[in-house]
Amino acid sequence: MMLDRRAVMAGLAGLIAMPVRAQPLRYAIRPLASGDGLWVVRGEDAPIEMANGGAIANITIIATSAGTVLVDCGPSLRYGQALKAAAEGLTGKPVVRVYLTHLHPDHIYGAAAFDQAIVAATPQLAALLASEGAGFSDGMYRLLGDWMRGTEFRPPGRILQDDEERIGDRRLVLLPLSGHSPADLAILDDRTGTLIAGDLVFHDRAPSTPHAELDQWRAALARLRGIAHQSTIPGHGPVDPTPTAAIDQTRDWLDWLETSLRAAVADGRDMVEAGAMEIPTRFAGMRAARYELQRSVSHLYPGLEATLFPRIDTRRR
Repeated sequence: MMLDRRAVMAGLAGLIAMPVRAQPLRYAIRPLASGDGLWVVRGEDAPIEMANGGAIANITIIATSAGTVLVDCGPSLRYGQALKAAAEGLTGKPVVRVYLTHLHPDHIYGAAAFDQAIVAATPQLAALLASEGAGFSDGMYRLLGDWMRGTEFRPPGRILQDDEERIGDRRLVLLPLSGHSPADLAILDDRTGTLIAGDLVFHDRAPSTPHAELDQWRAALARLRGIAHQSTIPGHGPVDPTPTAAIDQTRDWLDWLETSLRAAVADGRDMVEAGAMEIPTRFAGMRAARYELQRSVSHLYPGLEATLFPRIDTRRR
């Protein structure tokens, strides 16, 4: 008999966790009102870890006359099921659309709880998920074990081709961009003027950079800053009640990060030294700052070294 490797991984992790987890694993879904017919389920401002079940991303719930809309759906089947029950109980209507903002696993694997036909992504993101989606889930099983039980990646069934969707009495403006990842999606809720920014914007939580292209990310932030809106829901961190504070904070961190890492490379510091550099006091209240700085060193340092100090044997004579 052939055993499913994910079932084995989840089972082993469950056995390891048994002495400290007597109760079944459950996600607490607590929607917070953020506008007319709009709620946010706040993720933990922390890394993905067993203690939070990977529920670190913000999820947006939107009520429409035609049904419930979700922007992102969390890290696992178990989360998606809990989110579906909470959202439909809140609005009194079934979920009719689930938008995926980008490929990172804390935002997408809850889609396993929904009909593929209502899960929507841009063409660029759908192509990325076709090649990367299943591989990401392997890493999540290793990190989260039984939280991921039954979670299998399924590609989105709806490919977004237009620049807006009207769902019932709601107009949602679709903004395909890139920078945090190769394919990011921000959404503007026309009724409330709420910009749902995905991970293009972080707020009081340090940005993550595993697939970042910093110049593209800055261009995307400039585009979002120029769009008329009232408030911003970031991918991580608290809702920004202003149009631009979180956008500007994200830009400030990215600028500081790149400038500091370039200086560290030029000074001949190794990656450990770069990860230990002083973080400016203006970022003192930013959650996970040291953690994300160290991750960003691992993501960005090799490329900066190659750019600033190209190999002599590969230069043109």
